[in-house]
Amino acid sequence: MFRIWAIALVLFPTNGTAQEARLYAEQDEFEFKVYADNSEFCPVSIKVDFDAINMGIEGGNHKTYVVPAREEKVLITKLTITDRKKAAKFNYSYTTNYGDINLNNTDEFIYDLPFRKSQKFKVMQGYNGTFSHADKYALDFEMPLGTEIMTMREGIVIEVIDLNSKTCPEKECVEFNNQIIVYHPDGTFAEYVHIKQNSSKVRKGESVVKGQVIAESGNVGWSTGPHLHISIFKQKLAERNTIMTKFKIGDGSNAEYLIENNEYTKGY
Repeated sequence: MFRIWAIALVLFPTNGTAQEARLYAEQDEFEFKVYADNSEFCPVSIKVDFDAINMGIEGGNHKTYVVPAREEKVLITKLTITDRKKAAKFNYSYTTNYGDINLNNTDEFIYDLPFRKSQKFKVMQGYNGTFSHADKYALDFEMPLGTEIMTMREGIVIEVIDLNSKTCPEKECVEFNNQIIVYHPDGTFAEYVHIKQNSSKVRKGESVVKGQVIAESGNVGWSTGPHLHISIFKQKLAERNTIMTKFKIGDGSNAEYLIENNEYTKGY
């Protein structure tokens, strides 16, 4: 007579987590099949760590799997009893996050400026800025409260937070950031941060086109004044890899990397 003990330990990271993805195991005679559900509107990556006694793990341990958007009961792996005369036991933990962490896209997409035609705004903090952009390719546009924010590229909205109103210049206020995150066709993401409370014009799961109004600029969260924070990034399990990107400027015939303290006009 053999015995099996199965214990599922679920661990989630706290930053950028794919909250609507889960892992679970079902017994099928002498093996356990491990499945994943992904209710997010983009793929998610799931890293699984097993602690198994007298059980083989198909494909090996400590692997990361990519689960397509809006898919249920995707088979991840199987655990099979090695010696049926002995007791078998396993437990597992997993972490999840948005996107395909194996993404290695090197295409240089040229983005639109995130505001309306004929408007002009100053980049108050640029790439690797000294205040809050250290080692980050992010941009802050000095922008009056209530300025309409437009998408820089088409995609799918995967996160909307616009209920917060608190602001302060300390990093501790980052938890109050209002933001919208858009997933792009090439697997990258864009975030639009510090938006005005209750100003979102889109909802999670909605497809957006380039140049669509999605919110109004604000001064919410970790902020020293009214502005729009943007970044383009590839998501990893525990961090984001922000990307230096070019933007169309002027009449749209030229594109360049934006520079801190310069003003840029959108004429297209």
